[in-house]
Order: sequence, then structure tokens, then C-alpha cells
Amino acid sequence: MRPLTDTLPKPLLRVGGRALIEYHLHNLAQAGFRDIVINHAHLGQMIEAALGNGERFGVRIRYSPEPAAAALETAGGIAQALPVLTADAGNGQRQPFLAVNADIYCSMDFSTLLPVLNRMRDHAGSALAHLVLVDNPAHHPGGDFSLESGRVTATGKERLTFSGIGIYQPELFQDIVPGTVAKLAPLLKEAMAREKVSGQRYCGSWVDVGTPERLRLLDSDLMRPVS
Repeated sequence: MRPLTDTLPKPLLRVGGRALIEYHLHNLAQAGFRDIVINHAHLGQMIEAALGNGERFGVRIRYSPEPAAAALETAGGIAQALPVLTADAGNGQRQPFLAVNADIYCSMDFSTLLPVLNRMRDHAGSALAHLVLVDNPAHHPGGDFSLESGRVTATGKERLTFSGIGIYQPELFQDIVPGTVAKLAPLLKEAMAREKVSGQRYCGSWVDVGTPERLRLLDSDLMRPVS
């Protein structure tokens, strides 16, 4: 996304008149989520300055900054944030949580994930992760995983793309030392091999805003008057 991200973190890039991350905060608040933890690295102080404590969005935001020296990747960032994510868990037990990549646009109704979140909370051990998958975009035709009868597998006939939206059990990240770099995909594939990853297909609006051109097209779509 350079040069756009040289002076602005990707979640604060604007489309349709607001920052990408603001769409997520609005949708999460509408779905009833109130406690939000934002993990940040590059220019993270700008994110904190822009969003504050979340009051104007109807949520409570806390932050988990990554070390200034290097970004930790998705799994490393989550492992670093676990103490903040689980700080309010009742009876001292770690609870599953919803994670959403801040650099995507998605109009998903997050309340539809609440039954999954509750099921994973009530049946700890049944699944370590639940992934939202989408049809493969033009820039990623090979997809990531397959979905078969509600179970996500690393191989399969029909490939779908991981949306960057998932529900995770904290134990998925238990072997990661906080502050170390760790990718999410290897953890998920290991859990898939144990049949511990469920999933669903989402067919609504979703964009991986990974290039200035895709950002421009999304902005144009969102600014177009509704007829």
C-alpha cells in the first residue's frame, strides 16, 4: 500500500468517507460487541489518537502495541494481546474471541457469529478455531482452504479464501512466546489436521484492501449513490 502507508497506518485509510477500521467498529457495536482490543504496530500511535477509548463508537477500546523493532505477524500479535483479551474473563478462564483483520472491508452482520462464539465457549475443546471463508477474489484465485460440511480443511476440491475473520480459542496460541514472530496459517493447518477447525461461507460484500487500486475501487463503490 505504499506510498499511502508511509505516513498513515492501513486501518486508517479512508473509503466512503470514513476509515476502514471505523466500519468494523460500527458493525461490531451494532452486533452487541462492546469490549474491543486493537493490536497495532506500524504508526500505531496514530490509531490510538484517532479512535481513543471507543466511546464515540459505542465500544470500549484497549490497545496492545507490538514491539517497535518488528511486527509480530497475526499469531504473534494475538499471543502478545492475550493478557488484554482475557483480562475481563469471568472465573479466571480464558474465553474464545472474535478477531477481525483491520485492513479488510466487510459488511458482515457480526451478530450471526454469536451462536458460534457461545458454542465454542460452552464446548471448549470441540474447535480451536472457526473461520469465515469467502469466494476467491481475482487476485487470489487459488484460495486458502476448503470447507466440507462445516469443517475447514487444508486440502479439498473447492478452494475458498480466508476472509481475515475468525473466532479462536486462546489455547490455539498457547505455545507462542509473547513478543515473538508467528504466522497464523501453520497453527490453523495443524488444528485442521486434528479436525479442530470449523467454518462458514460468507457471500456478502468483502474486499481485501491490499493495493491502492483496490482501495480506489472500493472508495468509488461506497461513494456511489444508492438508486
